[in-house]
Amino acid sequence: MKLALMCRNAELYSHKRIVEAAEARGHEIEVVDHLRCYINITSHRPSVRYQGRDLPKYDAVIPRIGASVTFYGTAVLRQFEMMGVYPVNESVAISRSRDKLRSLQLLARKGVGLPVTVFAHRTSQAPEILEMIGGAPVVIKLLEGTQGIGVVLGETARSAESIIQAFGGVNTNILVQEFIKEAGGEDIRCLVVGGKVVASMRRKGKEGEFRSNLHRGGVAEKIAITPAERSTALSAAKAMGLNVCGVDMLRSNHGPVVMEVNSSPGLEGVEKATGVDVAGKIIEFIEKNARPDKTKTRGKG
Repeated sequence: MKLALMCRNAELYSHKRIVEAAEARGHEIEVVDHLRCYINITSHRPSVRYQGRDLPKYDAVIPRIGASVTFYGTAVLRQFEMMGVYPVNESVAISRSRDKLRSLQLLARKGVGLPVTVFAHRTSQAPEILEMIGGAPVVIKLLEGTQGIGVVLGETARSAESIIQAFGGVNTNILVQEFIKEAGGEDIRCLVVGGKVVASMRRKGKEGEFRSNLHRGGVAEKIAITPAERSTALSAAKAMGLNVCGVDMLRSNHGPVVMEVNSSPGLEGVEKATGVDVAGKIIEFIEKNARPDKTKTRGKG
């Protein structure tokens, strides 16, 4: 098969592993920097221009689009979809997952477990928000933040009100969520590929840190998940419409709750913690499912 890997940096662990896995299984794979692509929008003859040539109609494209370039990256991916190329994750699904508010609303509609969450814009009514949540402590997030950036813990009602009011003063959208104290600074990431949880790890933040992101000093280890956690991860992936994703959950007193569904999950932490060849699982999924013109939305939406 002839594959394309859409990414900005071919040297990242995740991208090198995907290329290795594809080549090991006898496929031809080309790395395409989506920010350097030009889209030729012409009736009946859509094309993508890259490095002075029109890209071919690949058998499949693997999108690894960074959060900061979602708009342009998904535009290029839509163009591939219009050309009939099979996308591992569709552009509409990626856009859904990158919109924190929309993703939570979709998960809530499907009955997926979530922490109590309030969405607000430039509010001065901090006490009312805290009352809706059930009181402090709460986690306050910038809607546009990623990888733990723009996430603050308000441990007391006074500190939470101050943080909410401070964010309100800079004309931004925020999410305020209940703090799941019983999680103990740990979360679970499940890697879902093709409707199956192929690997799971537990991440724990460094001492004194409530965020468990590995790049912030957290550590990871292999974990056996419960049937409820497996079901929650699969339901979250299905609600987002993602074939490949990382589902981040917390263990709460009322069952697993989803914090985020990541459409371009890093592979290094989970592969090293679990020993699972996740990159290989992604290529296997493509082999079984890639067909021309199989995109559900064909660039619509």
